[in-house]
Amino acid sequence: MSEVTRIPARSAEIGGGVPIKRLLPSRLRRTIGAWCFLDHAGPAPRNTANVGPHPHIGLQTFTWMIEGQMLHRDSLGYTQVLRANEINVMTAGNGISHTEESPGPEPVHMVQLWIALPPAQAAGAANFQHYAQVPTWQEQGWQYRLLVGTLGQRHAPVEVFSPLLALDIRAGGGADASCTLPLNPAFEYGVLVLRGRARIGAGPAVRADQAPILDAQTLLYLPAGRTAVQLYQEGAEPLHLLVIGGTPLAKVPIIWWNFVADDAQAIAEAARQWNAHDARFGEVRGSPLPRLAAPAFASFARGGTD
Repeated sequence: MSEVTRIPARSAEIGGGVPIKRLLPSRLRRTIGAWCFLDHAGPAPRNTANVGPHPHIGLQTFTWMIEGQMLHRDSLGYTQVLRANEINVMTAGNGISHTEESPGPEPVHMVQLWIALPPAQAAGAANFQHYAQVPTWQEQGWQYRLLVGTLGQRHAPVEVFSPLLALDIRAGGGADASCTLPLNPAFEYGVLVLRGRARIGAGPAVRADQAPILDAQTLLYLPAGRTAVQLYQEGAEPLHLLVIGGTPLAKVPIIWWNFVADDAQAIAEAARQWNAHDARFGEVRGSPLPRLAAPAFASFARGGTD
């Protein structure tokens, strides 16, 4: 069984300078289940993120808005403002293009993930869906939002094509708040602190003072085989966590620029077609932002770009 691993964030910016912490992919871990990309954007006092038309293949983009707003436009003709506690899911299939635009300067805090698609969906048609509500409940001072998958008798409405879980957890019980989260032993998991600090008990019956401290700069990877994890709030600052999980992939896909595929040739061809303005990716209408160009694919042969 793989070991529990602390994956440090890499700092970057998106659009007009919104700070992000990139957790996946990394040299320590490429995927968690079919989750193959994880950016934690903000919290930032101003939303200046504007990303011009760019393409995707072989994945679903999953955007969870915590605070603020973001405007989505895509080549299918969808225009959707994403607001706090809402989800946008875009299924790229064989090809789509889209923009992400700031509708205003208010604060922003969000998480964007990618999901690697199985072969049938990766070769299929593109789609877009917006979800204004997800199952939400409270237990012993903790608030839960089930974003993807199933937990107990609760089921999220978000359509995905692999066995996955995404859960937003917020502690409201004070500095000594704690809970035990049941896990599916067939899943591997990642735990990310979005605000505050936590102690994560990754073994059976780990006491709070023995559990490692996790902050917003680190993703904690938990390999398959566990049935529960203990979560402890550390300090008085409110705690906000994201837990993702899924069945480990038999084969990790190639992840390069905005493309996910099983072979390098498919990615090279997608990059060539995008730069040639091929009809495969359609056209995003109504956006004032400049179109992004795919970088030289030769860089992948020298080690790739995460």
